[in-house]
Amino acid sequence: MGKTLIPPEPQDIQEVALREALEERYLAYALSTIMHRALPDARDGLKPVHRRILYGMRLLRLYPSSPFK
Repeated sequence: MGKTLIPPEPQDIQEVALREALEERYLAYALSTIMHRALPDARDGLKPVHRRILYGMRLLRLYPSSPFK
C-alpha cells in the first residue's frame, strides 16, 4: 500500500547540530510563507486568501449588483 522505506547505511548518516538545522529550515519556511501568503501579487494586488474569497463569491453568484441573499 505505502512506499517501503529503506534506512540509510551507517556511513551515509551525518551528525548535524539540531539548533543550526532548525534555524536554517525555519528561516526558509518563514521566507516562503511571507513570499507566498503575506505579500500581495504584483499582477492584481491580491493576496491568495483574497483571491479564494472572490472566487468563492463568484461560484455563489454574489455580485455587487445582485439582490441580498
